[in-house]
Amino acid sequence: MQRIEREFAGRKLIIETGRMAKQAAGSAVVQFGDTMVLAAVTVSDNESPLPFFPLLVEYRDKAYAAGKIPGGFIKREGRPADTEILKARIIDRSIRPLFPEGFRNEIQVYIYVVSADQENDADMLALLAASYAINSSKIPFAGPIAGVRVGRVQENWILNPTFQQLPYSDMDIVVAGSADSILMVEGGAIEISEADTLEAISVGHGGIKELIALQEEMLANGRAEKMTWKKSEPAADLVTRVKALAEGRINEAINQADKHTRILEVERVKKDIAVILDAEFPDNSKDIRSLVEDAEYNTLRAQVLDSGKRVDGRGPREVRAISIDAPVLPRAHGSALFTRGQTQALVAITLGTAQDVQRLDSIDEAGESTKSFMLHYNFPPFSTGEVRPMRGTSRREIGHGNLAERALQSVLPPFEEFPYTIRIVSDVLESNGSSSMASVCGGSLALFDAGVPIRGAVAGVAMGLIKEGDRYAILTDILGTEDHLGDMDFKVAGTENGITSIQMDIKIEGLSLELMKEAMDQAREGRMHILGEMHKTLAAPRSDLSMYAPRIVTMTINPEKIGELIGPKGKTIRGIQEETGAELTVDDSGLVTIAAVGGEAMERARQMVQAVTAEPVIGETYEGTVKSTTAFGAFVEIMPGTEGLVHISELKHGRTEKTEDVVSKGDRVKVKLLERDERGRLRLSMKALVPKPESAPSEAGLESADRGVAAPEGPADGGSGDGESAGSQREDRPRRQRSRAPRTGGGRGRE
Repeated sequence: MQRIEREFAGRKLIIETGRMAKQAAGSAVVQFGDTMVLAAVTVSDNESPLPFFPLLVEYRDKAYAAGKIPGGFIKREGRPADTEILKARIIDRSIRPLFPEGFRNEIQVYIYVVSADQENDADMLALLAASYAINSSKIPFAGPIAGVRVGRVQENWILNPTFQQLPYSDMDIVVAGSADSILMVEGGAIEISEADTLEAISVGHGGIKELIALQEEMLANGRAEKMTWKKSEPAADLVTRVKALAEGRINEAINQADKHTRILEVERVKKDIAVILDAEFPDNSKDIRSLVEDAEYNTLRAQVLDSGKRVDGRGPREVRAISIDAPVLPRAHGSALFTRGQTQALVAITLGTAQDVQRLDSIDEAGESTKSFMLHYNFPPFSTGEVRPMRGTSRREIGHGNLAERALQSVLPPFEEFPYTIRIVSDVLESNGSSSMASVCGGSLALFDAGVPIRGAVAGVAMGLIKEGDRYAILTDILGTEDHLGDMDFKVAGTENGITSIQMDIKIEGLSLELMKEAMDQAREGRMHILGEMHKTLAAPRSDLSMYAPRIVTMTINPEKIGELIGPKGKTIRGIQEETGAELTVDDSGLVTIAAVGGEAMERARQMVQAVTAEPVIGETYEGTVKSTTAFGAFVEIMPGTEGLVHISELKHGRTEKTEDVVSKGDRVKVKLLERDERGRLRLSMKALVPKPESAPSEAGLESADRGVAAPEGPADGGSGDGESAGSQREDRPRRQRSRAPRTGGGRGRE
């Protein structure tokens, strides 16, 4: 067993091998803090017949890593979550360019997060473990490599910031690379400049070099002998014949503005050459097609480098024609159709309430978390004119959706200011390169159309690279062909003020910071052009939401009233929702959120919440319902769950023989709140709201004493409105003996 322990970014880092997964071709365990990952790699002994390099990376969070049991009915880990897929893609894109060209043996890289301290993210540890596992194995690989996460808090750079530090960082950028160059970049930011982005990448590269040095120190103590393999090479005379037949025809075939015309023309050349050469080389049909593809690859690249002309006739810095329609969907809360060349995205927005948030259970947090903004990207087969089965959301769709989501995330208003759950769906209807960036542009326009007060418009552009030795060309707004045959796919999204999202993948063994700077400067130029086109259609968010979107208002109640608003088993709040059609939520602080499509429903719900939670005010007038009558008065509900007593002497001016002579159960009456006693009981009056007739007796409390009915104790008992007792004015009458028997309904003191 080998083990190395060092301090990295202020925390203890351990790399270990030889203790776990020893039957794999290579394995490693990396620990940072108490977060620990295991990486194991295997390789097949035989070449795969597939026409591409069959590399599979699986990243799995183990629930036991955080002391959790998976939720749901099936208590075991199931299909990977989106976060696991995104982390697997980061590792895949970082290591894929470093396997030898032509190597076709199947490779599987499995990564398990086996301990999670809910402080340190495991993704960069996983890349480190994968790099060491591959380098220590027999698999040919141009490593080692490493990756780090870069954050910045109060102008201080932080490598591998903790989960607790990231909310205070203005960027979250992952950088992977070798000791000499950058291999992969991905992340989001709050409108940072190109210069700051490059500095972050440079800071990250410094950390990468430290981690590579640790691996090399361990690898110096021994590694497996590399396996022998042989790249399949076609016969030299076949190469010469294909080159002679294809050179001129391929040049003509690829220079077509229309994507499908170009594909058909190239396919026709392949078939024609195959027909000619099948007789001469009957066993080399696969090689013939491959050599024609090589001719296409070489012709496109040479044309761009020699003349600066691209296959659709554009120059290197030119953006395709853009057309925009917004809105396009009459019932969606916001929509836009964004078309750039032959790439088109239909983007729609739905505004929901707090009840629509996505609930997430992760090993990186102790409890459940929520997500109030989502962007879902769909790439159906018809977008490229293909026929293929649809088997759920692909890894590519998840990755592209995450990139576009991150681009728009930082310009959204805080949830406290705009308390809506926002879901954006981007359906790609046509694709010829850069559909994720079309989703960013369409998403920004749809947010404007929906009236969401975002900080500014966001646009994105995909950059490409053709590099042969010291010669290179950077291409703006690349086509699918240029992505396929080029060396880089570098996507940059942002506002006029700065970058909000970035993703770079390369097919060569690295990229210098100087070349990245040039690409980013050219990307900004393209982004500004696209933003200008977007502003021609919508320059700012609409002033109001769609008539079909819910309106949301918030109000704050006394936290002690939350129980009254909810009611027993949710009866009260559910009743308000059923009566008004509005949706209500309340949090522990007393913040009540009311959402309704119609203004009347919202206002009615607001009034009902106020009625349930309001504090009665002495001297105010209320309309209430008589809940019960007694010999000494009537109990009136002035607010839901809040009752007070109208003493019989307060029902009307003059003598009242029976409570039921004035009011009955169920009557709606207006009352004035006279006082609240020390026990919280309310004393109400009806007669206080009616002018006193001149003929009425001045002693309002007389009737109760005459009948010998005992009044309830406290301020709600008998007595006139002016506070004089009946006994003080009728001393000539004989007093009746008070009964000690229980009094029906007497002295209940509703609280």
